[in-house]
Amino acid sequence: MLIGDLAKKADVSIDTIRYYEREGLIEPLSVRESGYREFDETTADRLRFVIRAKQLGFSLKEIRDLLSLRDDPDTTCGQVRMLAETKLEDVLAKIKVLQAMKKDLTGLLKECTDAEASVNSCPIVDALDGKEKKP
Repeated sequence: MLIGDLAKKADVSIDTIRYYEREGLIEPLSVRESGYREFDETTADRLRFVIRAKQLGFSLKEIRDLLSLRDDPDTTCGQVRMLAETKLEDVLAKIKVLQAMKKDLTGLLKECTDAEASVNSCPIVDALDGKEKKP
């Protein structure tokens, strides 16, 4: 199949396929004299794997590691699990940071009660400037 067919099959853009190809995550089965690259079903499966891993938040390096494990018949499920556990820890840490950001922003919005006030007395701007709250 050609790149357009692969894009439709995986529901991604041709540019996405080219990007993953440049990154070495997928490769064509062959390249015609015309320069058209041909892909097979194995490449489509690999591309879907990359896309699913990306959707779960894995970085390109982590996806390379996962693909390497996937391609090695001596890999155990436990090895893959360790990578997934590490990713989950990263996600949980990010959630904590996002929750703290939400709390801070909610607090700032509660302090901003006068939408018509001058920017010079805006509690959000003051907080971003690092100024103390006025009692």
